[in-house]
Amino acid sequence: MAEVVVYRKRTVVSALMMLFALALGSAGYLMVSMNQHDGALPEGWPAALGAWFGLGAIAWGVVRWRLPYADPLLLPVVFLLNGLGLSMIYRLDQADGLASARLQLTWLAVAVAVFSVTVFLLRDHRVLQRYTYLWFVAGFLLLLSPLVPGLGKENHGARIWIEFGPFSFQPAEIAKIVLSIAFASYLVEKRDVLATAGRRFLGIDFPRPRDLAPIGVAWVFSLIILVFEKDLGTTLLFFGLFVAMLYVATERPSWAILGVLMVAVLGVVGYSMFDHVQTRFSSWLNPFSDYDKNLQVISAQFGFAWGGLFGTGWGLGRPYLTPLAKNDFIGAAIGEELGLYGLCALVVLFGVIVARVLRAALGSSEPFGKLLATGLAFAFALQVFIILGGITRLLPLTGLTTPFVSQGGSSLISNYLLLALMLTITHQVRRPQAEAPTGEFASLSAEATQAIPVQRAPQPDPHAEPPRPDPAAFGADEPLGMDEPLGMDEPTVAQRAVPAPGSPPEAPRDPEEGTP
Repeated sequence: MAEVVVYRKRTVVSALMMLFALALGSAGYLMVSMNQHDGALPEGWPAALGAWFGLGAIAWGVVRWRLPYADPLLLPVVFLLNGLGLSMIYRLDQADGLASARLQLTWLAVAVAVFSVTVFLLRDHRVLQRYTYLWFVAGFLLLLSPLVPGLGKENHGARIWIEFGPFSFQPAEIAKIVLSIAFASYLVEKRDVLATAGRRFLGIDFPRPRDLAPIGVAWVFSLIILVFEKDLGTTLLFFGLFVAMLYVATERPSWAILGVLMVAVLGVVGYSMFDHVQTRFSSWLNPFSDYDKNLQVISAQFGFAWGGLFGTGWGLGRPYLTPLAKNDFIGAAIGEELGLYGLCALVVLFGVIVARVLRAALGSSEPFGKLLATGLAFAFALQVFIILGGITRLLPLTGLTTPFVSQGGSSLISNYLLLALMLTITHQVRRPQAEAPTGEFASLSAEATQAIPVQRAPQPDPHAEPPRPDPAAFGADEPLGMDEPLGMDEPTVAQRAVPAPGSPPEAPRDPEEGTP
């Protein structure tokens, strides 16, 4: 019988970790004001902390109520990241005089509301598998919506925003979740066909030419996004997500090799066609060649150098000198005031989320949940890698946001939707489940039933004397068999003593003494 792992709910541990995360976020907020204003607390801090703790309690209570077996670390880690982001946005507000932190807290309330509704309505992620092509259509429409005249808006060279009055929204944040569901559902149905090996080249089995249609369609669609929306980050995120899930579904390294080659082609096309992509590559390879164009990257590098290992402290640095420090470069602001150790701690927190979701993917017993968890974890990890790699000059800079940390309502809402799906999957994986019987069983439902009469055997009389064996049935010299009754003077097998080897012969016994 296979071993069954039964997870505990870990309610107390989750509550303690949640309180710890909320306390750290509150400490950052208070320390900024105390360092900026000679020990004075910020105005209206009781209401701000009350709202912060209240939102955390609501989110935790909904998860414990509807998803009691969900991973106990995911929600506390997310709120810790959220608290660090809110504290840094509030710190940058002290320099420009805006109220971005208050607006971000409002968006957090909306995100927690959307998160709670999703958790309440969706307790089983497997119902999402029914609408494969509907998810594809919705995801493609979201990605192409910035191209609609009068709806889309271009910002910093890329057309990835849609605008509704005073509000702007980045639909690619929602599209990554929708397309993760669509890819998982599609690959569950087609993975056997896509895993079929074709020609072998350099020791690698490449797919058959007729099976290249899915990756070809994804590549062409990514090229359309790159050409018309001029955004390399969204293109890499969308196409990389599809290739990663395709590799996990088929376990064929040839798909990953083809995907890397196609990504290289997309990078070459983007570099040759768009000036802002060339500027980003220049700021990556040689930022000090043009101080005006590469001011953002250069300021971030100066901030990292000024912060050192331990940072300048909350509110004691100058991260506001870096353009867009609240959005794309909030990681650089954290690296300056919390130091390299603080930035590494931020990366570790992101890694904890990815590791816990991948662990749930490994523990899932059904293919859709396994692929969906893998896709969500990879999309989350790829976004973090691209944006943090851009601000540290590990990669060319893109316009993606840091999940749960950067300022922005669309990013916050979409990432809380992502969190709701992650928690739902971990709940289904960790909750106790009845083990399915194994082995082959024969069904007797179609067999005919026969009635067999039963006759009672005659019962012997307990007072009757047992019959004596007839000596005439045996020869004169023939011994009685072992199965026959013995006479009163014949010893039984248990009564016959067998002397041990080397022992002296036993003296003859007197028949009158009886059996010892």
